[in-house]
Amino acid sequence: MPTAEPFRHRLRVYWEDTDAGGVVFYANYLKFFERARTEWLRALGVGQEALRSADGVLFVVAESRVRYRLPARLDDEIDVTVELREPGRASLLVEQHAWRGADLLADGEIRIGCVDAGTFRPVRIPPSVAHRIG
Repeated sequence: MPTAEPFRHRLRVYWEDTDAGGVVFYANYLKFFERARTEWLRALGVGQEALRSADGVLFVVAESRVRYRLPARLDDEIDVTVELREPGRASLLVEQHAWRGADLLADGEIRIGCVDAGTFRPVRIPPSVAHRIG
C-alpha cells in the first residue's frame, strides 16, 4: 500500500559513521534506516517507548535487505525515506531509500514485526497503532 509521498528524515554524516576512507560504513545505513522509521512512527503519533509501556509491545526488525549504490561521505546531508509497502496484522514491510540530493545511495526493504515486550513472541499490532499506520 504505497503512500503518495514518502516520509523523509534528514541527517548528516559524522566521523563516527565513516570508515578509515571517510566513506559511510555499510552497516550504518541500517542505523540511518532505523532512525528514519522511528521518526516516521513518531510523526504518525506512535512513540516506541509509549508503545512498550502502554501496550506491552515492541517493533523489531525481522528481515532486512539493503542494496548499496553510491558512497556517502563525511559531512554529507542525506535524506532517508520511508514508504509502507505491506501492512500486516503483526508486521509491516517498509521500503527505504537514502538520498544525497538526486543521487540514490542505498535502498532496502525492512520487515518490522510486532512482538510482546516480555516474550518477544509475535503479536498483532494494536488497533490504535494499526489505524495510524494505514
